[in-house]
Amino acid sequence: MRGLRLMLNTAVAVLVLSLPFAATAASRASTVAPNVGATTASDGSRAQLASRGAAIGGSRNPLTVAAEGTRPVQEVTIHEGDTLATMANYYDVSVEAIAFANGMTNERSLRLGQTLVIPPAEGALYTVQDGDTVETIASHFKVDPSVIMSYNRCQFEPEQCAAGQRIFVRGAELPGLVEPDRPARDVFAAAPQIAQQPRNGRLSWPVGGVITQYFWWGHTGVDVAAPYGTGLAAGDDGVVTATGWVAVGGLRVCVQHAGDLTVCYYHTSAVYVSVGQQVSRGQIIAAIGLTGVTTGPHVHWECKIGNQFVSCLSL
Repeated sequence: MRGLRLMLNTAVAVLVLSLPFAATAASRASTVAPNVGATTASDGSRAQLASRGAAIGGSRNPLTVAAEGTRPVQEVTIHEGDTLATMANYYDVSVEAIAFANGMTNERSLRLGQTLVIPPAEGALYTVQDGDTVETIASHFKVDPSVIMSYNRCQFEPEQCAAGQRIFVRGAELPGLVEPDRPARDVFAAAPQIAQQPRNGRLSWPVGGVITQYFWWGHTGVDVAAPYGTGLAAGDDGVVTATGWVAVGGLRVCVQHAGDLTVCYYHTSAVYVSVGQQVSRGQIIAAIGLTGVTTGPHVHWECKIGNQFVSCLSL
């Protein structure tokens, strides 16, 4: 009898001790089981994107994105010292692109305090006129119609290419700027007088500075570094034969001298003379700048006799 009672007590004790484990197992089961069909945080993001994708897919105008490698159209205010050339260099577009976007015909029509529209890349900001078509606009700017269609999303958003809307024609052929009849300085750029550094030869230095690169077969001029805005002087009496913006060299001015010698000054921030103007030795004709491809303020001083490049230091 005593043995039977002992066996019953043992059985009850085992049953009582097993209850917490059963409860814990049940609790774990209730916690884990719902997660079997749940989505992880990562999958949830994917699911949300999939949901958004479904909504986008059903839209007439699924998505508007900026063209690769471009920035939005910007508006900037002109301050003292600004020129079309310095603005073009800073925003990595041509002078012609900025001038066209602002309805300007020459580089000297800039005004202090003026708001200047900067195009998103090299090309034409154009306001669509009544009667215009993508084909006629493309023909005018010498580009393929697909360039206009793609950049401005005319196929998906035809209202964006309707009359009165401003579109961008990337890579457009732009009209050149007109040289003013009278000699005039580029606006807001000072032309400080500098002490000339004479040479023993007949050609004087354009600026007192430090030579950072000499003339050699792979470099057609002499680079002279000086503070930004420092005046550049004509090396001798002569006639201005070229001014304006060129690739790599930026804003430049060239002067024809006696003996079939032409001297050009590149990377300038401002040019103070115009084509056909007579200049004298030592006259300030431009200013040190950063236009074109350059790593610091300097002038690329380039001399040519006939069609042959020569070192300016040898003249």
